[in-house]
Amino acid sequence: MTTQTPAPSQIPLAGVIGHPIAHSRSPALHGFWLKRYGIAGHYVPLDIAPQDFAAALQMMPKLGFVGCNVTIPHKEALLSVADIVTDRAALIGAANTVIFRKDGKIQADNTDGIGFLNNLRQEAPGWNAALGAAAVFGAGGAARAVISALLEAGAPEVRVANRTRTRADILRHDFGSRVVVVDWNAGGEMIEDAATVVNTTSLGMVGKSDFKTPLHRINPAALVTDIVYTPLETPFLQAAAQAGCRTVDGLGMLLHQAVPGFERWFGLRPSVDTETRQAVLSA
Repeated sequence: MTTQTPAPSQIPLAGVIGHPIAHSRSPALHGFWLKRYGIAGHYVPLDIAPQDFAAALQMMPKLGFVGCNVTIPHKEALLSVADIVTDRAALIGAANTVIFRKDGKIQADNTDGIGFLNNLRQEAPGWNAALGAAAVFGAGGAARAVISALLEAGAPEVRVANRTRTRADILRHDFGSRVVVVDWNAGGEMIEDAATVVNTTSLGMVGKSDFKTPLHRINPAALVTDIVYTPLETPFLQAAAQAGCRTVDGLGMLLHQAVPGFERWFGLRPSVDTETRQAVLSA
């Protein structure tokens, strides 16, 4: 990805739009990088209601914003507001990263899949999507990004189980025959010989229901990851670790998905390391 270094006279602004947004850790992450690299810039949280989203986004370049992140509930709406939508954002059906181009156009991208893959590659050296089938729990927007990334990375098959089977069937229609839909109550069976197992649901998150699918049939050689990072070690990951699996928490996905946007907005590619993780965890 190319970078655009702002003119010396301009202090670039970026931020994250959501509703609500006070819980977001993105300002702590980008603020840490701005300070680490001595960049004169700002990254701010913006609580924008859905009915105001389009107007707010179109006004931001006039206020000095070079880009922003977009989170719930605006990730799908962004596709209809943007002038340019990348192929991967269109395929996933949602976008999370905005670039306000110098030609005045609004460009939307989805970097969740990049964040997912780079997190696994950093935290589980030697992992390779092509080593075997992947099993994914969930069929929402995050699942679409994860499935797209796994297929692009060479997974021979991606099995999907969702509490509402219809949503999983849509994924098979959109992504093709390498996606295999499994009934939710058969989720314990689909992981038996899977090389990669992913929870993309909110089950196990603080304040949500527990993840109750049994993992006793899981392949001990599998890599298991959860996109939830509150708590950092979810019950799902705890059970997988007890079964002998390598596990990767979801915080790294948040950190790595932020890298392309920061690079484009502020002109420098940031590193994701232990110090970065700690800065976000302690925010």
